[in-house]
Amino acid sequence: MHLNAAGIDVGATEHWVAVPEDRDEEPVQRFGALTADLSALAAWLQQCQIETVVLESTGVYWMTLFEVLEERGFEVKLVDAHDARQVPGRKTDAKDCQ
Repeated sequence: MHLNAAGIDVGATEHWVAVPEDRDEEPVQRFGALTADLSALAAWLQQCQIETVVLESTGVYWMTLFEVLEERGFEVKLVDAHDARQVPGRKTDAKDCQ
C-alpha cells in the first residue's frame, strides 16, 4: 500500500487531483492543463509529501503531466480508465481522482 500516494483524473483542459485527507484542508483540487498549472500541481503534491502519483487518462492528455511529475521525482503510474469505470457509483472527475 502506498500511503504517500495521490490520484489524478487527467483531462484535456483540467486535472482533478486527490491526496490523502490529512495532507490538506482541501484534499481534492482542480488544476488547469497549461505548463504553469502543471508546475503548481507538482508543487502542491510536494507540499503534501506525495511520493507516488497514479494517473487515470483517456487519450494523450497524460503525457506532458507524466513528464513534469517524473522530472520532479515522483513515481508515476498510468492506469487504464476502462478499469476505473468498473468502480460502483456515479462517475465524476472528483470521484475518479479519489
